[in-house]
Amino acid sequence: MTTTLLSTNVFRIGALAAVGTLTLTGCFSSGAAEDTADRARVAMLQPPRSGLSQFSDDAFKLSRWSTAETLVTLDDLGDAQPGLAAAWNRVDERTWSFDIRPDVRFHNGATLDSAAVVTALTAATTAAPKPRILDGVELTVTATDDDTVEVTTEDVDPLVPQRLSSPQLAILAPAAYSAGGSDPVGTGTGPFVLTAVNGTSSATLDRNEDYWGEPAKLAGIDVDFVPDGTARAAALRNGTADVVEAIPVSQAGNIDPSLVHEVPMPRTNTLYLNTSAGVFADPAMRAAARESVDKDRLVEQVYEGRADTANGLLGPALPWAADRPARTETPAGDATGKKITLATFTDRAELPEVAVLLQQELEAKGFVVEQVVREYQFIETDALSSAFDAFILSRATVLDSGDPVAYMYSDFACEGSFNISQFCDPQVDAALADASATEPGDDRRAAILAAERLILEKDAAVPMLHERVIQGESEGLTDVARDPRERTLITDQTAFE
Repeated sequence: MTTTLLSTNVFRIGALAAVGTLTLTGCFSSGAAEDTADRARVAMLQPPRSGLSQFSDDAFKLSRWSTAETLVTLDDLGDAQPGLAAAWNRVDERTWSFDIRPDVRFHNGATLDSAAVVTALTAATTAAPKPRILDGVELTVTATDDDTVEVTTEDVDPLVPQRLSSPQLAILAPAAYSAGGSDPVGTGTGPFVLTAVNGTSSATLDRNEDYWGEPAKLAGIDVDFVPDGTARAAALRNGTADVVEAIPVSQAGNIDPSLVHEVPMPRTNTLYLNTSAGVFADPAMRAAARESVDKDRLVEQVYEGRADTANGLLGPALPWAADRPARTETPAGDATGKKITLATFTDRAELPEVAVLLQQELEAKGFVVEQVVREYQFIETDALSSAFDAFILSRATVLDSGDPVAYMYSDFACEGSFNISQFCDPQVDAALADASATEPGDDRRAAILAAERLILEKDAAVPMLHERVIQGESEGLTDVARDPRERTLITDQTAFE
């Protein structure tokens, strides 16, 4: 019942957004929609789950389409760079001042000023649930003049600029927040204007001819949401898509190698264990599950060697994580006859295959396994509400701030908003708080690894492998972003030769 209502609501929100664009298209389309030869056709992995609300993971679609922008961006090293904020400085331990870039207009014609920034960021802080980048963070935003805002945090937070780079904290026009939530149609600032949304099926974007930066080289973007991996791969092979997200490993060998690009990802395929109830409330049973997992087998048989065996939550995309401290392991108990539910989703084609092999390995250890597999939009609510004993998830580990503390807090803190393991440990909370308060640099990295060690020693989750995304790009299309953080894809520089 719950998932049905959720799906219906998502469709309604998307449909309303599409209706709302009937007038917007007339106002903001540059006429590029008629120039189909200069438009990129994109096949994306997951449909919108929350009507393209920026406060959900849908925000990353808006970012990958270059329609919604943030005050701060990140470079390849994860260092903060100017975005809609031209500059910033730290006023004191808890206060940061940001200078708003001049001469920026939203897609609906409104001017970007400090009041608009206050409206957008305040909406994020009061959203329910809050964007995960704000897990454990209390901040207020005030305008000091028309072109400057101050961001004040309740606790000392050295990562405020990096947090403001999260796509979930994009700055949309004030009109986007008039009905609660956020509506990105015609309200961004980026080089592409979102002009139409067709529920969970497709979206249309046209070039923003009044962009504050360099105008986009493409006339527009035509997006289809294609959860089926085989269909996405076929779209690249038959030329009906120019850019394809997440080609399944099983399909990569069937495509011209010149069209396939592997991108090392800070993404970990992880087995989350329900620590609050059921079989895995017992630490010895969690240890038995950990010992069941044959990571090398999963890498070779499911990912055909296009992945890396996991020794921790953080993988080779963060080279410093390899220098992790040694940890102790809880002895495994006897799992014979223990009944568990193992769940995952179909949107990433490899995960059901991982579930099949993992079921075999768990059963060989003595567990009696029932498998549950659905589309993600129909299983997320159950996963977060402790409906399963174990859940297989492909999880980005530095998605929001370029720093893994936010991910670790979200997934493993007592108050974390994405705590599938239902895990709560005061020692881990203290370690995460210490890491969060530490200035960027070697000391912060050491604190992060100390928190990781505690989480793994409790077997709240079993990291199995680190993924590489396989991205497809048609011949003749240039400057498509290959972004490990999955924030950028089509940019103002993307073009056909």
